Amino acid sequence: MVNFSARLAQALKKMGLSLDEKQQQDILLYLELIQKWNKTYNITAIKDAEQILIQHIFDSLSVIKPLSNKINPKSDVTVLDVGSGGGLPGVVIAICCPQWQVTCIDAVEKKTSFITMVAGRLGLKNLRSRHCRIEEYPSDIADLVVSRAFASLTDFANWAGHTVNDGGHLAAMKGRYLEDEVKELELTSDWKLDFWQTLEVVDMDAERCLIWMSKKGVGG
Repeated sequence: MVNFSARLAQALKKMGLSLDEKQQQDILLYLELIQKWNKTYNITAIKDAEQILIQHIFDSLSVIKPLSNKINPKSDVTVLDVGSGGGLPGVVIAICCPQWQVTCIDAVEKKTSFITMVAGRLGLKNLRSRHCRIEEYPSDIADLVVSRAFASLTDFANWAGHTVNDGGHLAAMKGRYLEDEVKELELTSDWKLDFWQTLEVVDMDAERCLIWMSKKGVGG
């Protein structure tokens, strides 16, 4: 039988993340809620709890350090998670960075309802959800807009770019780095590549990267 608490603690150590006991318990409760409500809310096609832990929770945790290195985790930051599904990585970001105000956005209402329930169960006052398409969201309100396996870089930028305030960033979690996708972004949108970095996901043998983008004419 898998000891999820021990697996999480080991993964956090490997990733160089320091979470207190409450934060670790929140992540484990979130895992339980995904399992319990997966059939109702259609959160993930993965049914095995250990694989949900690795492919969703650990994968989402892999961006915490890169995000925190770029943006002060103790500052008052507004974050949007676009195409959030069941709250990945938005819920994990809200747990790990309690001073950041995180809104998870998805076009499927039952998934945003699940996130609202999670926020209540975990007592996360910095987490909310919004049922809408990102194109309909207000402009110039976010310091950081993140997505995970959401869309092409061009579509992500064109659909979500208006929500980013001056000096803010788009950050896309992707599989392997695709140079052609970056070229298309810079040819067909108002956004450009700042830099990209490899993501190391504990216990997962797959290429993952985080791609940072900023508006053309604005420094990274």
